[in-house]
Amino acid sequence: MSQTLLDVKHLVKYFPIRTGLFRRVTGQIRAVDDVSFRIQQGETLGLVGESGCGKTTVARSLLRLIPATSGQVLFGDQDVLHASRRQLKALRRKMQIVFQDPYGSLDPRRTVGESLAEGLVIHNIGDRQSRNEQVAAMIEKVGLSAGVLERFPHEFSGGQRQRIGIARALYHDPAVLLLDEATSSLDTETEHGVMQAVKALKGNKTILIVAHRLSTVDHCDRLYRLEKGELVNNVGRIGVLDNAT
Repeated sequence: MSQTLLDVKHLVKYFPIRTGLFRRVTGQIRAVDDVSFRIQQGETLGLVGESGCGKTTVARSLLRLIPATSGQVLFGDQDVLHASRRQLKALRRKMQIVFQDPYGSLDPRRTVGESLAEGLVIHNIGDRQSRNEQVAAMIEKVGLSAGVLERFPHEFSGGQRQRIGIARALYHDPAVLLLDEATSSLDTETEHGVMQAVKALKGNKTILIVAHRLSTVDHCDRLYRLEKGELVNNVGRIGVLDNAT
């Protein structure tokens, strides 16, 4: 029987509405309202929904990139939402996220190799030679050659930059990989290439894919749909959930 790796319990995130000269709180936006789900070890789970339904808020709350209002996010026996700063740093090595905008997450003044190695340097992993070897192995895992490491972000296409973002998320060999609308800005053909790189990781990684296109998550083991901040099981028709691209 598969082991539960990530257990989300009654996750809630409200954003305050502030009005007037003194910015008093006059209401709440219920972005995520009592969301619960589990991801088994080695499983790929899809979370789909229309733009503005709260799915990105869920993904970012899991890593505490934004503070949740209430609930629990259990990684093993550790609660991410109540972890100390030191514990959270260690947890984030085990849970990595790939964002929607790959260019915005890369330093335009650094080569790709330097950007990929940055996390290894910060966490004092290996020496210069071993870091270079790890970076080369990471970039090849996502279908690019080690020769691209000397190039700068502006020299790549959107699909290539997204592959680089996935490679960077892999440098700590995380147990959980979150893809937050990682292909929504790509054309269909490029999206297919990026998702093939993700599929190659299936089985070795526990993956959560957040998307609005059902075609992006057609290979997932299970799918959930989010509507107005609430989780439902019916994912609806195959295709695009809204008019976003």
